[in-house]
Amino acid sequence: MSSIAFTAPTTRLRITARGRRVFAFLVSLPLVAALAVAVVGGGAALASGELGAPAGSFTEVTVMSGDTLWSIAEDLAPAADPRDVVAEITRLNALPGGSVTAGQRIAIPAEYAPAS
Repeated sequence: MSSIAFTAPTTRLRITARGRRVFAFLVSLPLVAALAVAVVGGGAALASGELGAPAGSFTEVTVMSGDTLWSIAEDLAPAADPRDVVAEITRLNALPGGSVTAGQRIAIPAEYAPAS
């Protein structure tokens, strides 16, 4: 009887530059998808214009005719830097462009609340 011997091929698998790019793309695809979901979801929350839960307590005041954020800040906290107060009010109310209109109710941080 005769025997037949099989030997494994001696060629090695080589990945070309294009193959490496395709492999890298396929491996990074889940990361890209997760990043896209985070960006779209975060953008939707910002675009909704809804206020988040404020970190501290606050009170509301009504903007009168002729009032600006700067004048409100000076009236509420004469000893504080008006730029800081305006920045806090703008952030708390998510004011686009930092402007207010007469009759608008805006939240004021409790530390600057007018005395009742």
